Amino acid sequence: MSTANTDLHMQWRRFKDRLAHYMVAVGGIGVIASIVLIFVYLLYIVLPLFAPASIERVAEYPLPRDSGQTLYLGMEEQAETAVRVTDTGQVQFLGTTTGEVQKTESLPLPEGVAISSFAAGSPESAILAVGLSNGQAIVFKYHFEVSFPDDKRLLTPVIEYPLGEEPLLLDWGKHPLQTLAVQLDEENATLVAVTDDQRLMMTSMSREESLMEDEASWSEPDTTVIAQTHKDISFILLDKNQRNLYLANSTGELSFYDISDKADPLLVQHIFLLEGHNRLKSLQLLAGDISLLAGDAQGNISQWFPVQDAEGRRVLRRIRGFSDFSQPVTAIAPEYTRKGFLAVDASGRAGLFHTTAENTLLVQRISDAEITRAAMAPRANAMLLEDAQRRLYFYHIDNEHPEVSMSALWGKVWYESYPEPDYIWQSSSASNDFEPKLSLVPISFGTIKAAFYAMLFAIPLAVMGAIFTAQFMSPRMRRLVKPSIEIMEALPTVILGFLAGLWLAPFMEANLPGIFSILLIMPLGLLLFAYSWQQLPDNIRHRIPDGWEAALLIPVVIALVYLCVIASPLLEDAFFGGDMPGWLRNELGINYDQRNALVVGLAMGFAVIPTIFSIAEDAIFAVPKHLVQGSLALGATPWQTLIRVVLLTASPGIFSAIMIGMGRAVGETMIVLMATGNTPVMDFSIFEGMRTLSANIAVEMPESEVDSTHYRVLFLAAVVLFTFTFIFNTAAEVVRQRLRERYSNL
Repeated sequence: MSTANTDLHMQWRRFKDRLAHYMVAVGGIGVIASIVLIFVYLLYIVLPLFAPASIERVAEYPLPRDSGQTLYLGMEEQAETAVRVTDTGQVQFLGTTTGEVQKTESLPLPEGVAISSFAAGSPESAILAVGLSNGQAIVFKYHFEVSFPDDKRLLTPVIEYPLGEEPLLLDWGKHPLQTLAVQLDEENATLVAVTDDQRLMMTSMSREESLMEDEASWSEPDTTVIAQTHKDISFILLDKNQRNLYLANSTGELSFYDISDKADPLLVQHIFLLEGHNRLKSLQLLAGDISLLAGDAQGNISQWFPVQDAEGRRVLRRIRGFSDFSQPVTAIAPEYTRKGFLAVDASGRAGLFHTTAENTLLVQRISDAEITRAAMAPRANAMLLEDAQRRLYFYHIDNEHPEVSMSALWGKVWYESYPEPDYIWQSSSASNDFEPKLSLVPISFGTIKAAFYAMLFAIPLAVMGAIFTAQFMSPRMRRLVKPSIEIMEALPTVILGFLAGLWLAPFMEANLPGIFSILLIMPLGLLLFAYSWQQLPDNIRHRIPDGWEAALLIPVVIALVYLCVIASPLLEDAFFGGDMPGWLRNELGINYDQRNALVVGLAMGFAVIPTIFSIAEDAIFAVPKHLVQGSLALGATPWQTLIRVVLLTASPGIFSAIMIGMGRAVGETMIVLMATGNTPVMDFSIFEGMRTLSANIAVEMPESEVDSTHYRVLFLAAVVLFTFTFIFNTAAEVVRQRLRERYSNL
């Protein structure tokens, strides 16, 4: 070859080398950039969860003159129109941004009768009532009719009287009603009042269907005297189900009644909400009407709800508190559909809080005067406040994700109606009163649990199989076995999950004693076969070529498994009364779920084995032959050579194989989705199911509302999963490098 052709050939070769170099570099940088971009996008979705709440003043204006004292403030859904009820019997509708009175209606008060008390039902119902000085009460409701004249949205305020415009007589003695509570739904209405002579009265009505009338009518009021003496009652609260009644005085002394049976109310509990010489300044029901919020004169707010005691009774218990005010809490306004609330104090400050997250979201001064009334918009995006100088303040609220805090995500939380604090994932419900339970602990635990049992099954089989294949198997048999195991990795995990859920799980439940007997019989049977094989004459043993002995184990393994399955019913009848899952539950107190960690361990271990086997086998097979031959030449046995030379040299690759398999198990989705009960429980039992991070994302992401708290928390779960795999892979690389440095001189 001429010198010119040689130079041309070398130039072309250098060009290809440089091109390959740059292509590999671009590919590597592209992979890293893709991972970084994925992580950045996850953070972009997740970070708004932890954005602080903020408020913005929109308007401030004085109340209309000569309109009386405010008894109630409220807003419609769009926070465009406010509702104000006064002690003169006027219902005013005002523009929230201008303060302009759009409409005023007067309640049908009897002549010469004054309003002596006021009550509001659940915020979403818009049911209100006034108690009168003659023992009567008027129940009314407001709503807004929407129309679009000239393509412009128009709200028309409407006042209705669901029980009729005629005042209801609650006290035949016609004593003034000092304190009042009201609740009304489609079927029942209940009013509870304390008269000026300290009698506690309850009036109930029910809707009656009539064949003669187009609409149903209400029954005659049925009045019950619950107690003859209830002194100094300042607060009466009635839940929307009209079952629980709470009475409290200014010293914090509270009586809890069960009024499910209207004819026979039952006093459940009598407790003190406060300690020392403190005074109760405000008392409200949280959304859902399960929890009580109590604000005192020292600026503290406490949450109480019923919890079952040791005797099975539902008794009120203090759950948590907020101590962010230094002045008396003058008003509390719960959110309509979330477990948050607005509170104001006598110094003119307002605060936003969330009970489940146990989080103070914001505390800010609104006025230099005491704030006396507060209202939250139905969407919790606006608030309306009134101070002692008769001025109204309208604010927009930016508070999209109050349910999220580090304690709510990673700590034990005491949820409503639960006996104690716990880690719970339950993100949705059919009820608007639902308290979201967004703890990531159960699903993170489930991820680790599933990976642990899968690796417990996969590591011994994969690593031992890799050792035998690389060191002891004949080359011809290795060329058959290695591709066969590696091709298992191409099997879709959805197929494995389908088989595990619909075939393996019922099969294991029906043959549970046989499955566990395999763990004992298989090792003993293989050892016995190996010993028997060694005792055979040499002329028989030598008929099997070296490295093909493993083929003899195939029928032995099949026979032992078949024997254990056949013997399973006999073992179950002999030792477990014919029902091993029932025996575990009754005798040992261990619950058995059909789709459990044992099923997941076998199915996911089967999926992980090819990954670990392939990498580990390559690492062992790649050990330089001169090391092996030198060890054997110096008199070491094959097993000594394996343990002291081969495994040490191949240890970086083996460890990498295990950690990569672990990362695969942590991120597995379809198997755990189909082969478990998807129950986010905190139980490490092999007989219980679990829910993993990946399965949780797959199940709930299609149902979540975009940009909602649920949606963003699912992305946060993806960040946690991403972090898990990153930690495992990083740890694998660090350990691999150290092992390589340590044994590279062998």
